[in-house]
Amino acid sequence: MQQVEVSAQKTDDTTGTYNVGRTRSATPLDMSLRDTPQSVTVITQQRIQDQFLQNVTDVINNVAGVSVNQYETHRGGFTSRGFDIDNLQIDGVPTTWQQQWSGGETLSSLATYDRVEVVRGSTGLMTGAGNPSASINLVRKRATSKVLTGSADVSVGSWSDRRGLVDVSTPLTKSGNVRARVVGEIHKADSYVNSLKTDDNTIYATVEADLTPSTLVSVGFSRQTTDPNGPMWGGLPFWYSDGTQTNWDVSKTSTANWTKWETSYNNAFANLEHTFDNGWKLRASYTDSVRKSDSALLYLSGTPDRVTGLGMFAFSGAYVTETKQQDAGIQLNGSFNLGGRKHDAAFGYTHSKQKFNSNSRAADFGTADSSVGNFNNWNPAAYPTPTWGPETFYERSETTQDGLYGVGRFSLADPLKLIVGARVTKYEKSGTGLYTTAYNIKHDNEVTPYAGLVYDINSTFSAYGSYTEIFQPQNYKDLAGNYLDPIEGKNKEIGIKGEFLDGRVNASFALFKISQDKLAQAAGNVVRPGSTLPEAYYRAADGATSEGFDLEVTGEVARGWNASASYTHYSAKDADGLPFNSIYPRDLFRVFTTYDLSGPLAGVTVGGGINWEGKTYTTDPAAPAGNTTNNQILQDSFAMVNLMARYEINKNWSAQLNVDNLTDKKHLAMFAAYNQITYGAPRRVTAALKYRF
Repeated sequence: MQQVEVSAQKTDDTTGTYNVGRTRSATPLDMSLRDTPQSVTVITQQRIQDQFLQNVTDVINNVAGVSVNQYETHRGGFTSRGFDIDNLQIDGVPTTWQQQWSGGETLSSLATYDRVEVVRGSTGLMTGAGNPSASINLVRKRATSKVLTGSADVSVGSWSDRRGLVDVSTPLTKSGNVRARVVGEIHKADSYVNSLKTDDNTIYATVEADLTPSTLVSVGFSRQTTDPNGPMWGGLPFWYSDGTQTNWDVSKTSTANWTKWETSYNNAFANLEHTFDNGWKLRASYTDSVRKSDSALLYLSGTPDRVTGLGMFAFSGAYVTETKQQDAGIQLNGSFNLGGRKHDAAFGYTHSKQKFNSNSRAADFGTADSSVGNFNNWNPAAYPTPTWGPETFYERSETTQDGLYGVGRFSLADPLKLIVGARVTKYEKSGTGLYTTAYNIKHDNEVTPYAGLVYDINSTFSAYGSYTEIFQPQNYKDLAGNYLDPIEGKNKEIGIKGEFLDGRVNASFALFKISQDKLAQAAGNVVRPGSTLPEAYYRAADGATSEGFDLEVTGEVARGWNASASYTHYSAKDADGLPFNSIYPRDLFRVFTTYDLSGPLAGVTVGGGINWEGKTYTTDPAAPAGNTTNNQILQDSFAMVNLMARYEINKNWSAQLNVDNLTDKKHLAMFAAYNQITYGAPRRVTAALKYRF
């Protein structure tokens, strides 16, 4: 029993495997992956180190059933099962962002995080409002060590990539009841994209204190900054004006040397955990965060002439944004006896308030020629630098969510567990903008149910079924002038999960179906009282449907052999039966494995993997006449091959080499209607040296 207890409390960065024992990302109950009636993937610290994953986008590009829509160098979106993912969580606290205003969220450094947990499907019980796609939970590193320990990493890579990372844990008292952890990272690099340079910095500090044997307090602060010069705003043209397709070098850019997109994210938190004598645990948390950005950008659009390169147009924009968010929560969970059986329950309350503001600055080129000219010979250094005017108001909003939830896990029989729960959310969002009519959306009692049934077939396999929901408020009015009810995202899922080799390997197979109800659909025009202009009104209609399957195996399949493999397939159609979001891959295959050699090669670890994506496409209404693809921008399926090798020089030192996109496969990171594409990274090589103490 003592060995089981110690194993369960290990932090992920000491396990050395691709598996994790328990999570609380799908529900507030502390459950194993096998006992959780939803598809869950955990990217452990060992996996992060083996693949040298540096930011959140790197992780998502390697998660089962999730893909990245990288529509610019420093903005992108995450998708799952055909729908956009619209929030990230940090230790279970959602940090919502608007993709059009993002500028650093998806590229957040992993230096401060121990692991990443992804729950696919509707996740309204834990996240409140959102899409029926997935939740991404970034789990912070903790100050758990009672002895001085840590590591220092340096790395160099393609395009002058340089990175340094220090991670130190230490006791602050002789007994170790007060402990600290400090993480610092510096990252500077050029890019395969012409004229793009990045300068990113991260600092994180946290302190944990055992006030009593039953009470733990933790506080911390993190700051992440990004300072890119030459970021792209928008992509490259896919078509020439004659309808033929372009084929740019992956280094091609549409930006100018003076462009920038500075961001900063400050996050302060405090947590309290107290365990009562009866085993019930109380958790309380508070988070205060501020995200800022300051950009000066250039957007090019149009279809250039194949020979002259003429036909492109420029727009310059500069925006200053600030998002302030405060979150507070309290939760009580534990076990109780009923009917001669032991059951589990959790209850909690969360409060979140977010204020967003953006200002803009007008560009003045004076007498300088700001036309694009020949885009075939575009020179970022030659485009004139504008003078920026004073800041003027552009857009603001305020969003408040209060959620009250409860969930129980009932033991109906030795092999059968029923999980039922619900969340009641009070949601309000108001705002206005230069091009946005003032609005005030309010929903007082939005109920989000959760239900799951898990049956242990034997000591290895469990079968499960679940029904989960999520809601998404919408800014559309009906004929009477009332806001429509939120969109309902419903996820139905059945599957089989297994634990092998004493829990060192997890496997799962899931069939899922997601449907949207109450989606706004234009129904006509009406002239509102006090206005002379017609305004569109809407009605609630059936929305999109996505259905498919997930297959995943992860863990230490043999001593020294870690592996993760997954395959996802789904179809997604709108209410008329037509495909939607076809730019998101319907098929995803991800595999990565490492093996620790023995004998004369002891201390050497080798590994590799393949990320394969199926065919994607979109119909471009702006496609010029003469194209031969029926107005479609199309990308065939492609595979990315990645390799790694590590040598443990001694107990303190190790060296590692990673090669991403070994075959130098040219591929699109994103394409969209209106003649926009971006290219993914070519072959990249990284060498790292690590010291542990």
